[in-house]
Amino acid sequence: MAVKDATPDARAAIFLDKDGTLLEDVPYNADPSLMRWAPGARAGVQALAATGRPLVVVSNQPGLALGRFDRMALEAMRERLYELFDQAGVSLAGFYFCPHHPQGRVAPLACFCGCRKPAPGLLLRAASDLNLDLSESWMIGDILDDVEAGHRAGCHSALLDAGHETEWKAGPARVPDWRVQSLEEAALRLHASREAHYVAAA
Repeated sequence: MAVKDATPDARAAIFLDKDGTLLEDVPYNADPSLMRWAPGARAGVQALAATGRPLVVVSNQPGLALGRFDRMALEAMRERLYELFDQAGVSLAGFYFCPHHPQGRVAPLACFCGCRKPAPGLLLRAASDLNLDLSESWMIGDILDDVEAGHRAGCHSALLDAGHETEWKAGPARVPDWRVQSLEEAALRLHASREAHYVAAA
């Protein structure tokens, strides 16, 4: 899937990883009762929303391919995610997930695909659906696969340096534009970069 050219009215967005970035990382979880904000994430999404950019969650959900949960459970998880955003007073513009895994047990989903991060497919699909300008958008996640997915989609990428990256596989697409300690820090830097852009354009 090619990077889509932005239309004149396309918006810059903020793409967010789910587990480990927004929510506490409970492996293969689709139980709404176990979904809790990661430390600082609730205030972080509020700060990011204040930038005026739509927020879009992009998440690998290999538990579907591995048979850990089914589509009904995933739908309950999706509803709870929207509920958490709503309770925080923040609009979630979209939730996009990859159900695939090459070592999966569920035959239709046990495959290589173009949407499992670090592939960019989820971001490209969201951009097409929501009319997003990828060249002005940011991907924020807690591992370098998120960074790479953002760059391959044509976005800027920030690594939430929460200690969750353990492999540190090198590659030009895996070098984050920013390393931040919190989502609030990312929001502050986005505000600052926007102000600097306006000053430079004046």
